[in-house]
Amino acid sequence: MSLSLRPSPFTSPPQLRQRIFIVRHKTPVISLRPKFTNLLTIPAVYGNSEHFPVTPSKPRWENLLYTTKLRNLPMIKAVHGDSEHSPVTPEKPRWENFLATAASLYPLYVIVGWFVACFKPSAFAWFVKRGPASYSLSLSLIMLAMGITLELKDLIRLFLERPLSILFGCAAQYTIMPSFALLISKILGLTPSLSVGLILLGCCPGGTASNVVTLIAQGDVPLSIVMTSCTTLAAVLLTPLLTKILAGTYVPVDAIQLSISTLQVVVAPILLGSYLKTAVPAAVKIVTPFAPLFAVLASSLLACSVFSENIVRLKSMVGAPLASDLSPLQYARTLLSGELGVVMLAVALLHYAGFVLGYISAAIGGFKEPQRRAISIEVGMQNSSLGVVLASSHFTSPMVAVPPAVSAVIMNVMGSSLGFLWRYKDPSDSEKSPKANKIDD
Repeated sequence: MSLSLRPSPFTSPPQLRQRIFIVRHKTPVISLRPKFTNLLTIPAVYGNSEHFPVTPSKPRWENLLYTTKLRNLPMIKAVHGDSEHSPVTPEKPRWENFLATAASLYPLYVIVGWFVACFKPSAFAWFVKRGPASYSLSLSLIMLAMGITLELKDLIRLFLERPLSILFGCAAQYTIMPSFALLISKILGLTPSLSVGLILLGCCPGGTASNVVTLIAQGDVPLSIVMTSCTTLAAVLLTPLLTKILAGTYVPVDAIQLSISTLQVVVAPILLGSYLKTAVPAAVKIVTPFAPLFAVLASSLLACSVFSENIVRLKSMVGAPLASDLSPLQYARTLLSGELGVVMLAVALLHYAGFVLGYISAAIGGFKEPQRRAISIEVGMQNSSLGVVLASSHFTSPMVAVPPAVSAVIMNVMGSSLGFLWRYKDPSDSEKSPKANKIDD
């Protein structure tokens, strides 16, 4: 009888587990296994599972650190397929970032070189003595550096995708700047040589510096690049033709020779660079990181050399003689009081008209804010290096090259200032106002 009443060692444990199960049904089990520490936070879990892992909530400061780490991770491209390892876009080496940063300081190089040309013109004598052949060679190398970054098939594809905005920008480039160059030269009463130089500057295509400024200004960079390329290619016909029409009343203009020179120093190097990118891509890939810095240094050297060549003539035009014991401020004030000051004013007015009227015409045309900024910057910034080369090679008076040389400084200062001003104004803010339909072809 006593044996039948004694609890069996095989029956008691199941009863104990049953009781524990009922209690655990009300309170879920929390598992803190290491392999689940990276799971998302789950506030509460209800169910009959004996082992249901729940990750405890992390403090906010831990979540902030984790978010910061995620932002610093490299960009991962989208991958289609069952690949186990997604390709990660490699970060550029530091030396490439250094070269890109150095190339973006183009306005600084021009300003420093301009001051050197004012106070010590002999610093550029080695380059000036070899002109105009050195001028043409340097511009050809600049255009070659531009060409190795372009592919004609991509250029044609972008043109077919957005023909309206590209044609509008090119038309604004070759109508606003030439007409206002003629108007400003008449209003300020410039001499014939300086008038021809200002008109020649207005008839030049857009400069490559406009692409960098458009990037800073949060504008439409692809549109800026295509417009620069198209206006440069069209310069073979339009620059000589417009110069002949507008400046032919001042001095004789040989439009055919201007066209041949433009073809040799601009179009041919661009086409050659584009061909080299397709023919020898490995070699071009090695050279490409150095191309922008080389282009801006060569452009700075070209503009400052021409300016130093004519600074002696500009000093002779100053009303008061320049004493050697003048302070730098008095020296600059006396120098700017003469004809150089008038040239600088004329060039500044020309670029200001390009920036303002380019933006207004794009707004009237119904383009969106990024496209307005790209068109404004493209119209306002000229290829002053081409103007310097054409003026030095095809006009007897060396003063014709002064407005393009002065433009290299003023244009970059004005363009960079406008770019940084627009950088802190979101383009989407200007599109919230209910106006006419915006064009985005």
